[in-house]
Amino acid sequence: MANGQPLLAVTGVETYYGNIRALNGVDISVDEGEIVALIGANGAGKSTLMMTVFGSPQARKGNIVFDGQDITNLPTHEIARLGIAQSPEGRRIFPRMTVMENLQMGANIVGAGDFEADADLVFSLFPRLKERIGQRGGTLSGGEQQMLAIARALMARPRLLLLDEPSMGLAPQLIQQIFAIIHDINEQGTTVLVVEQNAAQALKLADTAHVLETGEIVRSGTGAELAGDESVKAAYLGG
Repeated sequence: MANGQPLLAVTGVETYYGNIRALNGVDISVDEGEIVALIGANGAGKSTLMMTVFGSPQARKGNIVFDGQDITNLPTHEIARLGIAQSPEGRRIFPRMTVMENLQMGANIVGAGDFEADADLVFSLFPRLKERIGQRGGTLSGGEQQMLAIARALMARPRLLLLDEPSMGLAPQLIQQIFAIIHDINEQGTTVLVVEQNAAQALKLADTAHVLETGEIVRSGTGAELAGDESVKAAYLGG
């Protein structure tokens, strides 16, 4: 928490798709150094909240403040320059580009000055990507593509990393590996906001967590508190 203020503060945010309201007065805050998790059913608005923070779509009501600056109406590329990066749902890597070229795209926002050092850091987290450095993204396995999506985001040297469904479609062993890497990324100083269907893993990882239902926050607490909440257990943790 810088100067007593959270790194990210989302206040009263409403987001619409046309006339359909997807977020209804959402309030969350993310302190510097935290891992914050958003859990909830499909269609609850989790990805919409993540995308709204990143400027697409923009909030129709409310405010989003990052490091003391109101970013509510900024375009995505300006938000990225302030130190927020996103690994989107569905990975969305560049399939015809090699691993190295994907990383270069991620680094565009900060320039090439420290590219080698940043790439070395990414390869220390994802040694498999170093082995695949000249391989096209589209030929990687699902787990490797997820690693590349996160690595590409990290090349922008973000203060806040937005992770949207990082474990989606992965085998259980790979899910454990991805969550261990997210923990390591946080330990190295990057604040993380993660949207995740795998509620048990997300709550185990998170300092703070929120449950989103039909566009509204209905529960908040530490990861451990929500993991022990009977209503959360019944709805999201298999009872």
